[in-house]
Order: sequence, then structure tokens, then C-alpha cells
Amino acid sequence: MPPTHIVLALIVAVIWGFNFAAIRIGLESFPPLLLTGLRFLIAAVPVLWLARPAVSWPLMLAIAGSWYVAQFALLFSAMAAGLAPGIAAVLDHMQAPFTILFALAIGERPTRRQVAGMLTALAGLGLVGLSIGGDVTATGFVLAVGAGASWALGNVIYKRVRAVEMSPMIAWLSLVAALPSLGLSAAAEGPMRVLAALASASWAGWVALAYLGIAATLLAWWMWAYLLARHPASTVAPFALLVPVISAVVSFLAFGERFGPLRFSGMALIVGGLAIVALPLHTIWQRLHGATGPR
Repeated sequence: MPPTHIVLALIVAVIWGFNFAAIRIGLESFPPLLLTGLRFLIAAVPVLWLARPAVSWPLMLAIAGSWYVAQFALLFSAMAAGLAPGIAAVLDHMQAPFTILFALAIGERPTRRQVAGMLTALAGLGLVGLSIGGDVTATGFVLAVGAGASWALGNVIYKRVRAVEMSPMIAWLSLVAALPSLGLSAAAEGPMRVLAALASASWAGWVALAYLGIAATLLAWWMWAYLLARHPASTVAPFALLVPVISAVVSFLAFGERFGPLRFSGMALIVGGLAIVALPLHTIWQRLHGATGPR
């Protein structure tokens, strides 16, 4: 991967890392379902000039429902329930081991490395679960884990999609996600609360919303798709491991989020499990051994 593409991958990781701080700020102005719907309404603007990808409507609905509606409604609700951005990011990224688990249903058999990574991450999840109390409520924990599971379900469903351009796909999925999210917001959060939020939202809330819709959805996903189109997924995917780390650092600096020994150990195990799944450790070891061994 050339240096310019490495920089691009790092920019994506930083954008997504700050995403969780933006969510927290946005939730101070908007209820979670409304924030979900508005985010994807903004991200859907390119459908005005991008043709719909050749994907059936039922499949589009299934992907948008799991990837976007369920994942972010649950994640935003978890954070609205008090879950801090750093721990929310780590729990949401449990999608990697959950994807391996759900893929069993379509006949995919995990490698030993994937099983090891999944078990490591699940052990970390257990430790985080034991740290429930204070700033981590049981409700927030369950909702965030559910968000990761929804993301994983979308990953498995997306395997049915044939090669398509990601930019129009993201825009059209956003449109499909925005409409039911706004409908759920009107039904569950109430028209009066929705109107009050729109009328009283702070400038910081609107900036956070724009960041979520434009930077974290349209821009970051476009750059990610650009990299995936030019490099193997095994080369690009490890950069996503930086996202929960950056989120935790940002949350510590901006919001004073603290991590006790038990929670920190659990988070470290989850990130370590993700690394085992995503990084080609055997190849790295072989290269290091070849570089340092006898010639």
C-alpha cells in the first residue's frame, strides 16, 4: 500500500474514531431514533444524482435494516442510556467475532485463528459485563452488544450482494434506512418531542449531526470503498482496529471517561481478539522470521 493510501486509511480511522464523540454531542440535542433518521437522511442526498445499484429491494431493506436502522438505533440508545463513547466503540466492534459466529448459518467454517480471536473477544466481553455499574448500565451494555450483533448480521446478509459501486450503495442504503428510522422516531419518541428537538437543537448538535451524515457516513465510507477496491481486504481491514482505540482516547480527553482495571482488561481483550481475526499474524511472523533468520 503506497504512503498516500496509508494516510487515507488513517484518516478514515480517525473520522470513525471521533464518530462516537459526535454521537454523544448529537444526543444532547436529538433523541436516538431521530438522530439515526436524520443522519441517514443527510447521507441519502446523493441519491438525487446516483443511480440505484442493481440490488433487489428486499435485499436492500434487509441490509439497511440490520446495518443501519438496528445497529445505530441500538447504539445511539445505548449511549443515550449513559454508555460512554469509548466503551460503546469497543462493544460495537464485537461485530467481528459475531460475524464469524453468524456465518456458521450460511455454511462458512472459521479458521483456528478466527476461533481464537472470537473466543478472546468474547472473554473480554465477559470482563466488561462484570464491570457493569456506575457509568456502565446493564441496559447500555446490552443495547451496545445488540448493535454489534446487528452490524454482524448485516455483514452476513451483504455477502449475497454481487459486486457493486459502494458510493451509490451507501447513499441508497441510507435512504432506505432514513425513512423507517424517522417513522420509528415519530411513533416511539413522539411528534412533539421530535419537533421540540428540531426547534431547540444547539449549534453543536447540528454540527455533530452533519459530521455523522457527511464525514462518518458518506466521506469515510467512500474512502474505505476506494481502498478496498485497490487493495486486499486483509491489508485494509486492520486499520479499523484503530477506531475503538481512538474513540477511547478521545472519550478520555474530551469527557473524562475512566477505565477501571477490570473494564480496561476486557477492552484490551476485545481489541486483541479483533487483531487476531483481522491481522495476518502467521504471515507477519513468517516475514519477521525470514528477515531475521539466517540467509
